[in-house]
Amino acid sequence: MNIRQSLLQLNESSSDDDDEISFAEYHIFHQPSHSKRKHDGSIPGHLVKFRDRQAGHARMYQDYLAENSTFSLTDFRRRYRMSRDLFKRIMAAVEDHDDYFKFKFNAASTPGLSCFQKVTAVFRMITYGVAADATDEYVRIGESTVIESLKKFVKAIIKVFGDEYLRAPNEMDTSRLLAIGQERGFPGMLGSIDCMHWRWKNCPSSWHGMYSCHLHEPTIILEVVASQNLWIWHAFFGLPGSHNDINVLHRSPLFSKLAEGQAPQVYYNINGHDYTMGYYLADGIYPSWATFVKTIPEPQGNKRKYFAKAQEAVRKDVERAFGVLQSRFAIVRGPAHFWDQETLGDIMKACVIMHNMIVEDEGEVDPDERFQDGGDNVQPSHDQHPDLDEFIETHRKIRDKETHHQLQQDLVEHLWQHHSDQY
Repeated sequence: MNIRQSLLQLNESSSDDDDEISFAEYHIFHQPSHSKRKHDGSIPGHLVKFRDRQAGHARMYQDYLAENSTFSLTDFRRRYRMSRDLFKRIMAAVEDHDDYFKFKFNAASTPGLSCFQKVTAVFRMITYGVAADATDEYVRIGESTVIESLKKFVKAIIKVFGDEYLRAPNEMDTSRLLAIGQERGFPGMLGSIDCMHWRWKNCPSSWHGMYSCHLHEPTIILEVVASQNLWIWHAFFGLPGSHNDINVLHRSPLFSKLAEGQAPQVYYNINGHDYTMGYYLADGIYPSWATFVKTIPEPQGNKRKYFAKAQEAVRKDVERAFGVLQSRFAIVRGPAHFWDQETLGDIMKACVIMHNMIVEDEGEVDPDERFQDGGDNVQPSHDQHPDLDEFIETHRKIRDKETHHQLQQDLVEHLWQHHSDQY
């Protein structure tokens, strides 16, 4: 009598529970010492987990997406960092873009994971910064599937929404930014600029020296330009943490459109002087270029003290943007656990894109100025092809120190005359 017949006979004589016999059979016939046949795909001795994915999806749906959901919209906003409508819009777009997120049956007609389960697992990693296997108990999804879902999700976000929500300012955007700057006492201002370091826990040992910074651990740098409403207009990510803000700036494409004559035209007058290039508020490490306005270290006199106070107050927009980005997406606040730079870059870009989508969805951007044309918004507002001499001359104007100091002095007078009662 073989082992299976013995088990069946034991079952008939002592128990009517088929689940107990199947469990016993499973452990006997899947041990390596008892395996007699070749396994083409399964691992001998590997315990297959029955996660009951359908029940998991039904429970999650009732918790968050049903009409009378268990948890309120406020709970949803706190746990997903965005409104339910925006989340559903993102989930639908990702599912349409990549078949990986569509609900399927495998070759054995076993139902797979729903798009909601995969995307929820990704959001748990992004918003809470948890490990990949920490979502299994609720979402009913394996660790390797979560990691694969995360990589595919961030690529889909960049592909579907990147042109609209991570674009250079067009003419309409520039006009709005200039109007905001004028109202705040800085005519010609397009935003504020700074850099942020993201710790890289799993940086290869051979790269530690190149990526280590003043924090004495490997980091990767993100350069950002942000406006008052926390919208991020420029994001340049990927340089080693050993660089400083100046090194990053020299490699950044921030002024490429301006040098190529494709940026929107800017004209403004301050204190009787005309200017044709917008500028960004920056801290003291940035160079004295015509496109930057820095504070005055150790200012003397009421006018200069007032200018320094106003400049430092408005420049904090970019610091606030960093704080909100890290608060919404804990994955970029804690140490990065992935090994390859491409995945880290995709994660950072996707978080910036979703940050801008939340800014728009929550009313920080005028709904009448929603950007419907997608990629058309990043096309040059006017078509110019400067020759080499014009290209070099534009570069010279961008880096002109005399214009930088003149602009700073004009702003000192302008703020003192028109806005001294606001700060």
